[in-house]
Amino acid sequence: MARKMLIDGEVDKVNEDNEHYDFDLFVIGAGSGGVRASRFSTQFGAKKVGMCELPFHPVSSENLGGVGGTCVLRGCVPKKICVYGASFGPELEDARSFGWDLNEKIDFNWKKLLQKKTDEIVRLNGIYKRMLSNAGVKLFEGEGKVVGPNEVEVTQLDGTKLKYSTKHILIATGSRAQRPPIPGQELGITSDEALSLEELPKSVVILGGGYIAVEFASIWRGMGATVNLCFRKELPLRGFDDEMRAVVARNLEGRGIHVHAQTSLSELVKTDQGIKVRTDHGEEILADVVLFATGRAPNSKRLNLDAVGVEIDEVGAIKVDEYSRTTVPSIWAIGDVTNRMNLTPVALMEGSLFAKTVFGGEPSKPDYNNIPYAVFCIPPLSVVGLSEEQAIEQAKGDIHVYTSSFNPMKNTISGRQEKTVMKLVVDAATDKVLGASMCGPDAPEIIQGIAVALKCGATKAQFDSTVGIHPSSAEEFVTMRSVTRKIPSGKPRTSL
Repeated sequence: MARKMLIDGEVDKVNEDNEHYDFDLFVIGAGSGGVRASRFSTQFGAKKVGMCELPFHPVSSENLGGVGGTCVLRGCVPKKICVYGASFGPELEDARSFGWDLNEKIDFNWKKLLQKKTDEIVRLNGIYKRMLSNAGVKLFEGEGKVVGPNEVEVTQLDGTKLKYSTKHILIATGSRAQRPPIPGQELGITSDEALSLEELPKSVVILGGGYIAVEFASIWRGMGATVNLCFRKELPLRGFDDEMRAVVARNLEGRGIHVHAQTSLSELVKTDQGIKVRTDHGEEILADVVLFATGRAPNSKRLNLDAVGVEIDEVGAIKVDEYSRTTVPSIWAIGDVTNRMNLTPVALMEGSLFAKTVFGGEPSKPDYNNIPYAVFCIPPLSVVGLSEEQAIEQAKGDIHVYTSSFNPMKNTISGRQEKTVMKLVVDAATDKVLGASMCGPDAPEIIQGIAVALKCGATKAQFDSTVGIHPSSAEEFVTMRSVTRKIPSGKPRTSL
């Protein structure tokens, strides 16, 4: 039914039979995706757009959130601010080799950075609200849920319930951090609280091997804390290119982080000295803070979806078709709550294309190919396209892999033993570049440009014919002439 309506172009008849609806569109959730979808919908002709969001607070809960959502308020933005803050410590150490005379002891004031971070997210929260107002979006503060195919209910702060009819409903409620079911789990924190701690911990245990885990390991270590990172696999960052995962693990250890591979936590116990952490190997570690970075779950439990027939999967993700439409034709969903590709820019893309599909009269599917992303550990990792393992699995022919590992010029002066690693994965038959990855300073800035090339279908010959910028790390991507290894079609490789 949904696809037939899209093909027939019926969804673009925005103003037909709308007089009896309070809104053309009502959005539940004012994170990056929801805000983008609501604003673009007004640009495409939606005359009455409503949106609800929980009251603002840096730490989210079932009753607290804020316009801007996870990325802006307690995710990407404040995390990146902390990454900047953590980077200065090692940079100042390196500066001595460049002629800067510094005191032996370099002090770091966590409370000062914390206040700056809070000021910035409050500022951004206000900017997002103004953007909605300027676009003519009616914003309600409270918890929203679906009570019918064309009806939403908003519970305001005083408990008052408001009901509105709407032609289309968009769910953009994101995801929530999860805690593992182990004894003492209430003693741990998630990334929400980690960005708002009143005191900087001196010792930290982190459980998890994904983005959030390695990023916070780098942040706290850069600020001077003792960090123990525990994860179940042999290497962190499962799903990334194995070679680059090994580079990240080596860099974490090189920066002084204690890496515990193939290790989980079995129990947390509160003591007078701090939190005693027991691992599944019987090891005990004493910590001021224990961070659970063990994944996030779609934020769908309190939306009343079952009652209206919106299907969800076993982890709570809302099932949608390729146009972001749910099993109820008038209800749509985008972003992390659908558990497709959980990145803020992807939610922005999905929100934009939702608006174009529903109100712009141009059915548009999100394209998840060649989406670049980054892990802001120190130094960062960034990738676009296929990993070597993915290329081998998907390729119909031989694969050529090009790599470059070198000491950046800055490190040759400072003496820091930390190599930058770059990689290109190429289809041998077509010469098309299938994937690119880099771990080293400025990797996200460089890979963003490489992503444009891959989106355009660039070949290795075109990379080779491009003149590099000298001296720069980025020029290595256009000077890798020799094949590091050739992988025949059908040859398996083991993913760690």
